[in-house]
Amino acid sequence: MEDEMFDQIVAVFHSLVTWVAAGAMVFGGLVPYIPQYRDIRRTQNAEGFSTYVCLVLLVANILRILFRFGRYFETLLLWQSIIMIFTMLIMLNLCTNVRTATELSTKRRSFIATDSKDEEIRIPKRLFVDFDWSSFWLWSRFLDYMQCVLSFTLMAAYATYLFLDSMLFVETLGFLAVFTEAMLGTPQLYCNYQNKSTEGMSIKMVLMWTSGDTFKTGYFLLTQAPVQFWTCGLLQVFVDFTILFQVYYYSRFPQKPVSHTASHTTSAKAL
Repeated sequence: MEDEMFDQIVAVFHSLVTWVAAGAMVFGGLVPYIPQYRDIRRTQNAEGFSTYVCLVLLVANILRILFRFGRYFETLLLWQSIIMIFTMLIMLNLCTNVRTATELSTKRRSFIATDSKDEEIRIPKRLFVDFDWSSFWLWSRFLDYMQCVLSFTLMAAYATYLFLDSMLFVETLGFLAVFTEAMLGTPQLYCNYQNKSTEGMSIKMVLMWTSGDTFKTGYFLLTQAPVQFWTCGLLQVFVDFTILFQVYYYSRFPQKPVSHTASHTTSAKAL
């Protein structure tokens, strides 16, 4: 009787841990962006967040979804990609609106300073359909970002449809998806190296990435996910620990006087 009760407790505990792990995998990726979203809404300033973060994550997760057509992986990882895509689109929408409002406010102050109040305030529009490389991913409307994302998705989906029978193409697609995401920490790494300092970078956030990436990589290994997933997961963990080493090294051996105007990184993980 006691053995049966113990087995039931273990089964319930196992189910609970499984659900918690599944929830962490699906929703854990968007958690770091919640305080960033709230901060942008509160301050109406999006300069501390690079929209190129959204670009990289959108590309990585779209490719991951297409990879599933050629190589099956767990449904939880599919939902993780879908939720991350929606999260990045929400961030893009907010940043675009805030940036447009900021440009308009700057123009108004400029007109007031030059006593040009009667002139119509115009902000040059940067559109996706202009195909101007200098304004790529710096467009004035959220609609243009949606057009770009849909265009990329359709082209990538068509290429996947044509070469779905090619194992080389499928494996390369999967590698590109997870490798792109794994490289998100490298801009922060390079920025720290250039500045010879980690000032302006949230150490709490670095610890959050490290714990999240370690958990994710362990999950990939335990669930026998495709080799691309856990290989790039290990690479991501390595980058995280290298950044943590930079925190220690530059605080222990300062390379230059600390500046209070250190610029924010454009890394996906620098919030």
